[in-house]
Amino acid sequence: MIEIIDVIGTLVFAISGALTAIYKKLDLFGVYCIAFVTALGGGTLRDILIGNTPVGWMLDLKYLVIIFIGFLLSILFNNYLERLRLSLFLFDTIGFGVFTLMGIQKGIQHELHPVICVVLGALTATFGGVIRDILCNEIPVLFRKEIYATLSILGGMLFFLLIDLNMRLDMIYMITCVFIIISRIISFKMNWSLPTGNFFVKK
Repeated sequence: MIEIIDVIGTLVFAISGALTAIYKKLDLFGVYCIAFVTALGGGTLRDILIGNTPVGWMLDLKYLVIIFIGFLLSILFNNYLERLRLSLFLFDTIGFGVFTLMGIQKGIQHELHPVICVVLGALTATFGGVIRDILCNEIPVLFRKEIYATLSILGGMLFFLLIDLNMRLDMIYMITCVFIIISRIISFKMNWSLPTGNFFVKK
């Protein structure tokens, strides 16, 4: 299950990054670089923080292969995507949910406190997107008013709540991931957001 989640998360984040780069009209090398940092940025930061070095992608070339596959799929089929922005959002959301679980799992493997595991989940899920947006000259989604990292944190809390209820681990992964994905789609559709800086400024 962990292996499958890892592969899916890497692939969809690579596609998300590649599609963003294509939308920004970068060249092929730029598209691959953005796919790379989007897929591996969060996991790299997580591994450095927990002292898991060399980081995972340096020890297993499958990650480079998965990213290259995502890169090729994005290049070959982006012309068939009628709504590129919607595709970007969907792939980013799926990767967001999957990588939250990966970060939590890494924390559990290192026997860290559940609170720290939730933080690692949020970092893993968001930091690759932060690097992607900065390199593509966008304000990162994490820092905009759209609810983003908050949903990852809520998903992590749900994860440990389900563990306390002694549910099967594969069901916990599935329920948590689906919760995060659906919650982000709903929050986007309903335009839910946290207060911005202007909210606290007296007029």
